[in-house]
Amino acid sequence: MSETDRRIAIFESQLKGAGLRMTQQRRLILRVLAEADDHPDAKGIFTRAFALDPTLSLSTVYRTMKVLESQGAIERHAFEDGISRYEHADQEHHDHLIDVDSGAVIEFSSDAIEELQRRIAAELGYELVRHRLELYGRKKPPARRSGRKAS
Repeated sequence: MSETDRRIAIFESQLKGAGLRMTQQRRLILRVLAEADDHPDAKGIFTRAFALDPTLSLSTVYRTMKVLESQGAIERHAFEDGISRYEHADQEHHDHLIDVDSGAVIEFSSDAIEELQRRIAAELGYELVRHRLELYGRKKPPARRSGRKAS
C-alpha cells in the first residue's frame, strides 16, 4: 500500500467515524489532501480537486477539512497571513519557517531547538507537553562581489 493510499484509508476511516457518507467528491478531496506535499489551504485543495470534478463545492471542502481536523487526521496551521493551511497529522514533529515574501512554508527539524525548549520549560518548572514553532523570514540576497581585481 502506498503512502497516499494509507493516508486516504485513514482519512476515510475518520470521516466514516464522524458519521459522514463517503461520496466521490469527498474521496477526491481526500486524494488531493493525501497527495499534497505542501501546506495547502482549503481554497487550494478546492482548486486542485475542482480541476478533476467541476461539480465540487467549496463548502464540501471546508466541511471535510473541519471533520478531519476534529478527528485529529490533519493539523491546521494559521500562519501570520491569517490563512488556515493544512498538513497530515501523521508526520514526525517539525517546525516551520515561513518566507514572508513568497508565503512558502519550509519544514525543518532541529535537535538543538527541541532540547532548548525542553530545558526552558524545565527551568520554569514545567514539563513540555507540546509546542509549535514558526519562524518568519526573508531570503538574504546573495553576497555581492567587490568587483575589484586583486593587483
